[in-house]
Amino acid sequence: DMSSALSLANIRSSLIRQEDTIIFSFIERAQFARNLPVYTPDAIPVPGFDRCGRRYSLLEYVLRETEQLHGSVRRYTSPDEHAFFPDELPPLVLPPITYPSVLHSCADVININDRILRIYVDDILPGLTAPGDDFNYGSSATLDVTCLQALSKRIHFGKFVAEAKFLSKPEEYGALIRAGDADGIMELLTDRRVERRVVERVRRKAATFGLDITENGALPPAGGSNGGGGDAEAGPRLKVSPELVARVYEDIVMPLTKDVEVMYLLRRLD
Repeated sequence: DMSSALSLANIRSSLIRQEDTIIFSFIERAQFARNLPVYTPDAIPVPGFDRCGRRYSLLEYVLRETEQLHGSVRRYTSPDEHAFFPDELPPLVLPPITYPSVLHSCADVININDRILRIYVDDILPGLTAPGDDFNYGSSATLDVTCLQALSKRIHFGKFVAEAKFLSKPEEYGALIRAGDADGIMELLTDRRVERRVVERVRRKAATFGLDITENGALPPAGGSNGGGGDAEAGPRLKVSPELVARVYEDIVMPLTKDVEVMYLLRRLD
């Protein structure tokens, strides 16, 4: 239901749930190696080409084909979902749903998935995966799609956040919007205290979700509890680095979300 989508409590609970989705999708992808051929056009001869005749990488191919299926069952008619290949969506096989319009119409043209895809491949994957190649190319690509969809949804949720912030301070935002003051808008919508809390929460979630749990609780630290023959300081064995997840949120997810908010707000009075 989109009509209550703009209550700050609903936005907050949705963003918190999306943290879980992102962290679990990272944990899944981290099972497999970096697998560079998945991201290299022509390394794997997929039957897919862009409009300039460049062959897709395996990831681009799997992502586009996934969107063909998901798009046909209405995924991208929902205002909180954004396609990576928005110009190539298929006809619907289900009748369209009319969503209550809670966002300004400028929301329809804001899509930064090209940036998200590039940053995921160049900046996130190297820290998330072990270097090297284990030949699990299909598994890697399908799990990448899950990661990308979760990141895209979280970052583009900035449109809902921005609308809620605008409605809470219409005069202050209105003056900045009319002045075209992107820096002023960024300053007004930034709450460092909240950002620090989010980073700390995702760090703690990643540390918790990433534990190997046995019937007796979490596994002991690598190297045994007495430190004999191992690094007792290493802490428990984790499936994904909590520091990596915290850095992804601090340096990528939150800045990109705020970019979406500013793009939306600059056009909010059009």
